Amino acid sequence: MITKRHTLMLLALAVAMPLFAGQAQAQNHGLMTIIVNDPANPYWLTEGKVAAAEAQKLGYTANVAASKGDTNTESQLIDTAITNKSVAIILDPANASGSIGAVKKAVAANIPVFLVNAEINQEGIAKAQLVSNNAQGAALGAQQWVKDVGSKGNYVELLGAPSDNNAATRSNGYRSVLSQYPDLKEVGSQVANWDRTQGFNATQSLLQAHPDVMGVISGNDEMALGAIAALKQAGKLSQVKVGGFDGSPAAVAAVKAGELQYTVLQPVATFAAKAVQEADQFLKTGKTGVSAEKQLFDCILITKANAGKFIAPFTLAK
Repeated sequence: MITKRHTLMLLALAVAMPLFAGQAQAQNHGLMTIIVNDPANPYWLTEGKVAAAEAQKLGYTANVAASKGDTNTESQLIDTAITNKSVAIILDPANASGSIGAVKKAVAANIPVFLVNAEINQEGIAKAQLVSNNAQGAALGAQQWVKDVGSKGNYVELLGAPSDNNAATRSNGYRSVLSQYPDLKEVGSQVANWDRTQGFNATQSLLQAHPDVMGVISGNDEMALGAIAALKQAGKLSQVKVGGFDGSPAAVAAVKAGELQYTVLQPVATFAAKAVQEADQFLKTGKTGVSAEKQLFDCILITKANAGKFIAPFTLAK
């Protein structure tokens, strides 16, 4: 016997079932694999979190993995993405040349690849390469560095990983500005691989060799924060000014505290989300919606004057 209560329950199910089916369909676009470098660095942590959140928002399952800058690990993660039938891969390449094979392998498996943060030395394989405008950002930073440090004296430079084109681009961008001041002399430089501990050790070594330096210009914030720690230990932070690059939360805090002169914010939160949006567009239409594979996103200088507008990791209020 069908009671009034049963009838109401059946009606409720009839109404609810299409809704649930529609929700399931909307949330079943497939797996989007996101491969970052090392989430121990807040920059790459934000990159992975933002991309995953955007993928989930658009109806995909998201999986974030880390290569730690190792091409063998990266290749294995690409294999896993293929095995797991990923519909797209968002990749921060481990090596400008060494990651080309991994991208080709994914494309051969009919999985479109969208690169973020770092480039590879070959176009026409990835569907998009979205990166900070490192040359523009480095010029911004170097101009501010001269304002803070002065146009005369000796300085040293901390360099990022040689396998990453961003390291050379930033260093060249610094040089394009600093070379205009003949009394500014770079007396030493060391590779510190984007790492805070290596930045600390490199700065210690450079200070021993060049005790009269009046500035440290760094390829990223983590190395700059390592330099600050080394200068504090040597009792020289008041004499030696440091400039950074990334716009990490710790760097912005150091700017507010007067320990770091400035940082150059990379809009990683913007282009990580944009890469996922372009992947979604490509999967739905066969086109990314943009005219060029390589896309540059301008950086923003952060000093004490605007550090208070920092509202979220790598994000300034407009």
